[in-house]
Amino acid sequence: MEEKEFKERNDRDEIFSKAVRAGKRTYFFDVKSTRSEDYYLTITESKRRFNNEQGKFFYEKHKLFLYREDFEKFIKGLNDTVTFINTGEKPAPDPEDEIMHGEDFTDVNQNNTEEDPEL
Repeated sequence: MEEKEFKERNDRDEIFSKAVRAGKRTYFFDVKSTRSEDYYLTITESKRRFNNEQGKFFYEKHKLFLYREDFEKFIKGLNDTVTFINTGEKPAPDPEDEIMHGEDFTDVNQNNTEEDPEL
C-alpha cells in the first residue's frame, strides 16, 4: 500500500475519540468509518497490568465494536441495566425485545480467552 493510500485510510478511519478515565481503567470511545463511509463505535477498556516475568508494565485491552443499526437496542439495554444496578428495579418487559435463552449461547465462552486453551 502506498503512503498516500495509507494516510487516506487512516484519516477515514479515525473520526472522533473520547477517553474516560475511571480508576485503574480507561475507556476509549472511538468513532471510525468503514470503507463505505458508515460510522461505527469501538469501545476499548484498557487496564495497566504488571508482568512479573518481564518486570514491565503492559496494557490489557478489551474491545467492543458497535454498529449504527445496533445503537438503539444497545443503549436501551445499557440504560435498563444501569437503572437496575442503581435502583434494584427490573424494567418492564418490552415485547419488541428479542428473548435470548441459554441454548442460544452454546458457542459463546464467557471466560477470559487467556484462560481458554481452545481460543
